[in-house]
Amino acid sequence: MEWLASVAPDPRACREQWEDNPFAAVLLPAGLRWDVLLVPGRLGYSAFDLLSRRVRTPGPVLADLGGTRTGFFVPPGSTHHRSHDAGRVAGFGTWICLPCPGHAARGTRWLVPPDGTGSLNEPAVVEAVLDAAAALLTPA
Repeated sequence: MEWLASVAPDPRACREQWEDNPFAAVLLPAGLRWDVLLVPGRLGYSAFDLLSRRVRTPGPVLADLGGTRTGFFVPPGSTHHRSHDAGRVAGFGTWICLPCPGHAARGTRWLVPPDGTGSLNEPAVVEAVLDAAAALLTPA
């Protein structure tokens, strides 16, 4: 919680909001400690499955409850030259609504909550699993 809240305009108020109601969602700025690569749900879930097999401990991954979007947290600025164009990036100058780590809120949930250390997904690995997932989902 501390790591996510640290980017809020008022980190203490953000932490208190989550402590008072762990099912609350807060709007936080992207691009400071992390960017979020948002991809369509079906592709994202397939890529998440591949990522979970490829790396021992994936970085934070967020999904909406409707299965329409999946978000992979990566280092800020690391997606400027990405090869995969199936999604969009929430980076510097954008804001994203996030649930308290380990909880669901406002239609979103953590597939992998932040671990508090600042660990993120490696962009090259995310690109590789997105490409592999896209190939699996493409009809032959």
